[in-house]
Amino acid sequence: MTTLEQIYQFFKSPPPFYLNKELAVCYVLSVLQQHDSYGTELINLLETEYPSYRLSDTVLYSALKFLEDSEAVTGYWKKVTGRGRPRRMYQLTTDWRDKASELSGLWKSYSRNVTHKQPVLNGR
Repeated sequence: MTTLEQIYQFFKSPPPFYLNKELAVCYVLSVLQQHDSYGTELINLLETEYPSYRLSDTVLYSALKFLEDSEAVTGYWKKVTGRGRPRRMYQLTTDWRDKASELSGLWKSYSRNVTHKQPVLNGR
């Protein structure tokens, strides 16, 4: 049963917001503009740099597949010392630099303007 206190607590500490595929595409491009990356790093960077956002593996890999099919990114395997199997890295293609900059700007604007912050609750 929900109590009023639970309702107030929800708004004091709202759950994280999960990105959809469209937002994930823009976020991934914003990271790949800076450096090559891999799936787990993309998820961890999001949680570190944007604590109120989350990205599921399913949505991330759907976004990466879309970007690969669109020839926006290419993947390659990188051997990592101390790791048994190579890591799948993603890099932005040169043909997509301008489009990536535009879509990355959409992510930055969205993440800056959409508020997932703690609301003021009459002194609570």
